[in-house]
Amino acid sequence: MKTLLSLLCAVCTLAVLAVSGSAEPKLKSCNEVRAAFSSKGFNVNDVPNKGTNGASLKVCPQGFSCCTAEMEEKLSQQSQTEIKAPVSRLSTSLQSTFKQRHDHFDKFFRELLKNSEVSLHNMFVRTYGMMYMDNAELFKDFFASLTQYYASGSAAVNLDSMLSDFWADLLERMFRLVNVQYEFSDAYMECVSRHTEQLQPFGDVPRKLRIQITRAFVAARTFVRGLSLMPDVVNKVSTVSASPSCAQAAMKMLYCPYCSGQVALKPCQNYCLNVMRGCLANQADLDAEWNNFLDAMHGLAERLEGPFNFESVMDPIDVKISEAIMNMQENSVQVSQKVFQGCGVPKPSMAFRATRSVRDTSFTGRFRPYSPEARPTTAAGTSLDRLTGDVKKKLKHAKKFWSTLPETVCAGERTAPGDECWNGTAKSRYQSDVIGNGLANQGSNPDVEVDITKPDTVIRSQIAVLKAMTSRLRAAHSGNDVSFVIDEEVSGDGESGSGCDSPSCSEDDIYISTPPIANKPRVIPVHTDPSAAASSQGSMALALCGLALALLLPRLR
Repeated sequence: MKTLLSLLCAVCTLAVLAVSGSAEPKLKSCNEVRAAFSSKGFNVNDVPNKGTNGASLKVCPQGFSCCTAEMEEKLSQQSQTEIKAPVSRLSTSLQSTFKQRHDHFDKFFRELLKNSEVSLHNMFVRTYGMMYMDNAELFKDFFASLTQYYASGSAAVNLDSMLSDFWADLLERMFRLVNVQYEFSDAYMECVSRHTEQLQPFGDVPRKLRIQITRAFVAARTFVRGLSLMPDVVNKVSTVSASPSCAQAAMKMLYCPYCSGQVALKPCQNYCLNVMRGCLANQADLDAEWNNFLDAMHGLAERLEGPFNFESVMDPIDVKISEAIMNMQENSVQVSQKVFQGCGVPKPSMAFRATRSVRDTSFTGRFRPYSPEARPTTAAGTSLDRLTGDVKKKLKHAKKFWSTLPETVCAGERTAPGDECWNGTAKSRYQSDVIGNGLANQGSNPDVEVDITKPDTVIRSQIAVLKAMTSRLRAAHSGNDVSFVIDEEVSGDGESGSGCDSPSCSEDDIYISTPPIANKPRVIPVHTDPSAAASSQGSMALALCGLALALLLPRLR
């Protein structure tokens, strides 16, 4: 019996020696670790030639290791950089995408405004000659105000008031031409201007154009503001610092295999997901409001393609103003009579001399209808439909960006499946369940310690920014004017820009619904005899008819 027992002991001893003898050379050699450590830019002399037992490591498993405490500290710092790298790369790509789209839209809108102004100017110079040149500042100011409104909104230009003033000024100038046989004081012309809307000398054009301009400009500038906001939010959220527990978990996942001599061993995918969901818990909470914002942007983009199309408003604006002038020409006698009834009969002009008899005339021409299919692509070398079609695809692709970051980071060659992966302690299958996204789910995260009672203040502030911008986008979608109440320089020079000098200016924006302008006062009739005035209006109607014909002939071809 003793002999048998001695024999068994000897066999067991030999088996243990055989196993330890085969494993120890692999553990003792740290050549691969030295090479990998050096490839990260560290001093290879910091790595021991052979593994040691009992290294005082804080993160990686205790026992036989190729790491020292100094190495672990350096690898911990390196892990923070590497855990941020894929997030930074994805965020930078997203920022670049929407920064480019913002620049494209902004350039397009500004060039379209400039092209419309140049087109009207060139046509009016050919048709009106010096008469237009003497009054060109009216139209120049009109386009300058539109550009200023696009850049700065109702904080700089009250669009309703500006449009009302434009038509009142145009009426005053045309009224003088129609009634050149009279002298008009400044007080008399103020009376005429006050009643522009009631007189409706330009037909329904001013009302329709006001609705079209307001909707198109509000939609355009709000959409561009939304595009400028996106890169700023992404930048702020993506640069939130990793917590100490996240850095520790990243070190354990990425570099503890080095310490065990397994430099090629990749983390298990589910293990990586839990680590990244813990590290990006606050960012994931941005996702809901981010998606609401993107949906609102997508909806406003569709408005820009349809009823709020900036291009279809601005391209034919010279035609619409021409139509208004024609209406004034056709109704000049009736308009003048109403003015004389309400403001009194003016004094005859001593300088006026009749040079020929007046004959009845009428205008029988028709406007060439404006065809949206014929829209030129002169602004920024493209069209609004092309721009919106492209940006809608990008908006759709950006949805759920924050909640899918862990999956994106842990995809592909960064992780390994099954049993051939690092599970945090050894080369084996990862057994823990994958927890959900967001801060509230991190209480049960097995790999990252997260304080779910302390949400990140930067990310919470960006959630508020997105929520406020979504409200503005929805208001613009409904055709309501919105204001961005910020300290900004009002620029009327037409240079490209977002209308916001500081990348963070949107944080201080406040949404305000712009109230409608009060109705103009009604004309108070003055009891005078208009018969003396009626006989001398025919000659000036003829003069204005000639001007309208000259203005409209290029459009009739």
